[in-house]
Amino acid sequence: MSNLLALPILIPLCTAVILIFMKERVLLQRFISTVSAILNIMIALVLIYRIHSGGIQTLQMGGWAPPYGIVFVGDMFAALLVLTASVVSLGILIYSFRSIDAERERFYYYTFFHFLLVGVYGSFLTGDMFNLFVFFEVMLISSYALISLGGTKLQLRETSKYLLINIVSSTLFVAAVAYLYAAVGTLNMAHLSQRVAEAGQGGVLNVIAVLFLIVFSLKAGLFLFFWLPGSYSAPPSAIRALFGALLTKVGLYAIIRTFTLIFVNDPGLTHTWVAWMAAATMILGGLGAVAYNDIPRIFNYNVIISVGFVAFGLAAATPDALNGAIFYLLHDMLAKGLMFVLGGIIITAAGTDQLKDMGGLIKRYPLIGWMFFTLALALVGIPPLSGFAGKVLITRGGLDAGMLTLSLIGLGSSFLVLYSLIKVFRLAFWGNEPEGNLPKIKLKSVSTVAAGLLVLVILMGIGADWVYSYVAQAGDVLAHPTLYIEAVIKE
Repeated sequence: MSNLLALPILIPLCTAVILIFMKERVLLQRFISTVSAILNIMIALVLIYRIHSGGIQTLQMGGWAPPYGIVFVGDMFAALLVLTASVVSLGILIYSFRSIDAERERFYYYTFFHFLLVGVYGSFLTGDMFNLFVFFEVMLISSYALISLGGTKLQLRETSKYLLINIVSSTLFVAAVAYLYAAVGTLNMAHLSQRVAEAGQGGVLNVIAVLFLIVFSLKAGLFLFFWLPGSYSAPPSAIRALFGALLTKVGLYAIIRTFTLIFVNDPGLTHTWVAWMAAATMILGGLGAVAYNDIPRIFNYNVIISVGFVAFGLAAATPDALNGAIFYLLHDMLAKGLMFVLGGIIITAAGTDQLKDMGGLIKRYPLIGWMFFTLALALVGIPPLSGFAGKVLITRGGLDAGMLTLSLIGLGSSFLVLYSLIKVFRLAFWGNEPEGNLPKIKLKSVSTVAAGLLVLVILMGIGADWVYSYVAQAGDVLAHPTLYIEAVIKE
């Protein structure tokens, strides 16, 4: 039992509460937020070390043994996600210091930032379906505040759509949890795996499984993503970066955890649904990415493509595919955070988010231009950058599972990613500079954040073998759920 599991949740929670009382002291808010984010990275590193050397860690709240009490579970999959989310959130936090206006900072931006992290970390570490719902709601309520903070007309219009779709999905989530409890009499994830296997996954349990798939797909932007491109375009670039890097990944985590641990006995139904949804997501996301000419929507559709690609790894469900899904998920959190940070820098430098009104930025900001080009190669999966290993593993796993069509769609989506991002690079940096030259602005601090994230993307690719040793340990638990069950429910 490890009390360390509570710290990734308690640190941002306490930080958020403290910051409520410091509304006007912006510099102090920034300092406390930074210290909190660094502490979470350190805790995540220690947690990964303990799991790597000692196996899955559990924390029984109140001393009640599972399945009767609340339990937090730290396997390597959850711990790697906590670490990556902590690193990305620190980068976005520092980027916020120069991109979020003072009025938003005074109106509890950093408070909601940390409350959102509570929901993210809690979702990764909980071992109970009802508490997964609770942490989802903490995350979503914080995102409601962040997406509307500032009160522009665009924000308010998109917030109503974002709010409506998440209220619907949360209602379905509650219903699914209630039906599941009525069917098997427990909500502990490890115990659920045992009970569902004993009952035989068919009939009503398959209906419940599909209901959970719909709920998590809405939250992840898997096929049912119609709300995402507009909603994620509304807030400032730092909030877009936070959403694009973290929120959809929590939905993906929930899908992967649920359908590798609980509903694993009828893959002919559930994994077939996931496969069809992954294919549709990659195709439609790719078409959206190449169709639009404003940076926020191009980037948002690239988020959707990656969601479909990770879901492809789950649908194939071979050891290679599951390891690839984990690897690519970690890469995508870093890369998407960096993509939105660079996008915000480009928009600020050009004074517009429309590609037709941009051009010539390479002359004034060559470093930003070549960082963006390198990131584009990483997102496409060019070796030795971080996207390569995950794409190779997922594609190899898909071919081993006989999913030739889905593998080809996955490879085709990479070309659409390349086309959409090179279009941004070509028009924003190499096009003709528009009349009425904008003055060159100072980008040293935000460029440093982008450079730091890019270094991690490069190192993750160069050190893929070392990263894979941890990813393989995470994938082993997904491929063999008895490891998770035995760690939680000790006889």
